[in-house]
Amino acid sequence: MSRLPLLPDRPRPLIFAHRGCSSLAPENTMAAFRMAREIGAPGIELDIHICRSGELVVAHDDTFQRTVPEGQNGRGKPIEELDFEEIRELDVGIAFGRQSDVQKTRELRIPAPALTPAPEPPGFAGEHPPLLEQVLEEFCPGMYIDIELKTRKTAHDPLPARAADLLRRLGDRVLGSVTVSSFNPYSILAFKKLCPRVPTAIIWSAGKGVPLLLRRGLGRIIARCDYLKPVHSQVTGFSRFRFSTLEGRPLVPWTVDDPQLARRLLAEGCAGIISNRPQDLL
Repeated sequence: MSRLPLLPDRPRPLIFAHRGCSSLAPENTMAAFRMAREIGAPGIELDIHICRSGELVVAHDDTFQRTVPEGQNGRGKPIEELDFEEIRELDVGIAFGRQSDVQKTRELRIPAPALTPAPEPPGFAGEHPPLLEQVLEEFCPGMYIDIELKTRKTAHDPLPARAADLLRRLGDRVLGSVTVSSFNPYSILAFKKLCPRVPTAIIWSAGKGVPLLLRRGLGRIIARCDYLKPVHSQVTGFSRFRFSTLEGRPLVPWTVDDPQLARRLLAEGCAGIISNRPQDLL
């Protein structure tokens, strides 16, 4: 079976900032995506849900309970039960650890001016969950973006169709700059039928939240995907030979924060990596 090439016009290795530069800014926010661009990361990875009013909201969990402090309305409700008017009021930045400019320059390896006193930590209060469309319009085609579909549905799922509609509408702006992935092979299969020009991937790990039959990459057979996103601990010489050499599916493992491990995986043939700390890998 012929497969779509994985971002063929982008330099190798592919480096995706996981949920943006999530070690320096609150995950899946415009601040995290801008931070990734600032440090020179060529790509970002993000997650999307569909909310009750139909918009594609950038967020990882099913709710905002982990990323929003207590006291904000809607914090614990499933995203699919919230309208975007409610979601846009949530502050997903205020709980992120405050970090001074001196700490940031150390992370970014930018020389600090001599004898300059450290300013007050700015924090990230006021960061709200963005829409996928906002992210694509700001960062494409300058950066490439891996869009993870967050859904457990196996049928009658509106998320793949909404994502396909958006990407088709944006057209050349995103073509060649986006990929779509999911743990759910049925969502990828549905998306692929609607948007066949966008490369797709199956994600997997041996975690308890992943169905037993999908913990070794079998979802790729259902999804008919183009590349693969295994957890890095499941990348072996055999898996690389089986998936990349025999099947022609590139590997992009997650989440790789150790530069030495990143170098080894790339030297052994992985097409790219996904990292919380791209600032240490570039």
